[in-house]
Amino acid sequence: MNDQNDHKPADGCLLPAIESPHDLRRLKSEQLPALAAELRDTIINTVAHTGGHLAPCLGVVELTLALHYVFNTPSDKIIWDVGHQCYTHKLITGRQERFGTLRQLGGISGFPKREESEYDHFDTGHSSTSISAALGMAVGTELKGENNKTIAVIGDGSMTGGLAFEGLNQAGHLGKNLIVVLNDNEMSISPNVGALSSFLSRKLTGRTMVRIKKELEHLLKNFQMGENVLHLLKRSEESLKGFFTPGMLFEALKFEYIGPIPGHHLESLLETFRNVRDFSQGPVLIHVITTKGKGYTPAEERPGDFHGVGPFEVATGKLAATAGPPSYTKIFGDTLVELATQDPRICAITAAMPSGTGLSRFAAEFPDRFFDVGIAEQHAATFAAGLASEGLRPVVAVYSTFLQRAFDQVIHDICLPELPVIFAIDRGGVVGDDGPTHHGVFDLSFLRIIPNLVMLAPKDENELRHMLFTALQCPEPVAIRYPRGAGLGLPLDQELQKIPFGKGELLREGSDVLLLPVGNRVAPAMEAAAELAKTGISAAVINPRFVKPLDGELISEWAGKTGRVVTVEDNVRAGGFGSAVMELLQRRGLAQVRVKTLGLPDRFLEHGSQPQLWQLARIDAAAISAAVLEN
Repeated sequence: MNDQNDHKPADGCLLPAIESPHDLRRLKSEQLPALAAELRDTIINTVAHTGGHLAPCLGVVELTLALHYVFNTPSDKIIWDVGHQCYTHKLITGRQERFGTLRQLGGISGFPKREESEYDHFDTGHSSTSISAALGMAVGTELKGENNKTIAVIGDGSMTGGLAFEGLNQAGHLGKNLIVVLNDNEMSISPNVGALSSFLSRKLTGRTMVRIKKELEHLLKNFQMGENVLHLLKRSEESLKGFFTPGMLFEALKFEYIGPIPGHHLESLLETFRNVRDFSQGPVLIHVITTKGKGYTPAEERPGDFHGVGPFEVATGKLAATAGPPSYTKIFGDTLVELATQDPRICAITAAMPSGTGLSRFAAEFPDRFFDVGIAEQHAATFAAGLASEGLRPVVAVYSTFLQRAFDQVIHDICLPELPVIFAIDRGGVVGDDGPTHHGVFDLSFLRIIPNLVMLAPKDENELRHMLFTALQCPEPVAIRYPRGAGLGLPLDQELQKIPFGKGELLREGSDVLLLPVGNRVAPAMEAAAELAKTGISAAVINPRFVKPLDGELISEWAGKTGRVVTVEDNVRAGGFGSAVMELLQRRGLAQVRVKTLGLPDRFLEHGSQPQLWQLARIDAAAISAAVLEN
């Protein structure tokens, strides 16, 4: 395969002429740095308007170009771990014209999506999946008699997930032709050691060195003692590489380790990828060092702030002002600090998201009681169980979409032995622009089926404070589920109070219909009740507070009085809160009560703003009113 030819595009911008990697491979390699600069400008200016994952994408511009330049994509498959670093990939695979619609309703996704492009081979959004998926594809390719390359690109953060090592373990055992690119933007490696190691690794995989090694093997095998000398030379080569590189772990897993390679130096990347493409057999790991936020000073200096970012001012890096009430996340974090000041048993656990889950302040004030376990939600849950078994009160702060990964641990390690672990479930419900991989819309369904688990959902940020206080006094496992975004701006009670166990609250009396909204749907339901009153319909509203156990007495009383119930949840309808209410009414002999359940449909909801998605799913105030009028 030719990497390039004599074709040279017209002077000026290169990016508009790149409609696919086939166009990219027509460029001369010395033109790639200029293209990288254009790509960075395009990404920065677009994300400044739409929001998105900026720092991760800026860190892999050269890496992405080198992969598509050397490998014959899409026949050769690139699998992006998590996928939030894929903007360069999207721009050079036919999506330039739609790039301005990034993460907007009806626009392109911020993550790889198979339905978008033949270059997106795996839908991603959760970390640590790439190696397992790529290995499956490599085996599938071999079973079909094909000889394409499969490349998994995984960040060092994602390597903290156990699934990544499960994939590495089997890949080494099977010995298939799998290429893993470890994108390392955190580990500090001295320039001298890195340069020497890079030199050794690239030369040891080069054409001349490979030929010499093969001829030497053939020669020595024909002489007495040759096998022993060959084994000694091989051990010497491996020891030399292991001494100068951090690759001993990967070598132990039966991967050929190459690196570290400077990830913004295109010549090094191209040479390494060509050598691996043409000469390597079996599993190979290429260690690439990159800088998160590369090429944009504010993102390089504050990569955490520019990891996932809203609109910002390009010239200054100043983030758009977020006027309004504090977020549920901040209220949770501040309340936990307040409670931990009074109770030394309280510990906080996060899976690589201290800022995203509101625990940064806790980490600063109680470093001995704060634990970031990396991208390892399963471990976080069982680690919390261990703490609880010693009499501590662990609080696991986790996004709803990521808690799905620890389902077995919640059942087996926490709820079965009834250990008092608290799950602070952030981003419950639709989350907006990140789309279906991040919507937390299944937790009400999959958690309410678990014995011994208490589940609460606050109607506002003030109630969240009281629920956290209540949960810390419960002897059972507790899950508190709250949404992404700002609260309602209510004044916060200074004195925290324990909520009566299993008791809801009647917010509004009514005679015609009972509205049963849960969590962030309570405010829209109250709005709907006010609008319905203008039409002569009297709607009662109950805030259940407890999803499990339900307040059977209160709900049954008002369901019987009105004869009509409408449940509303920011969760899938299947098996969710509405299902729980119907089961309750049937058990109570109230099967004659007419029940209408409002919730998310039986499909994965696309990306868009939260208000747009609530409207599409028909769970906003207008839809609640319409459902009553239709019922």
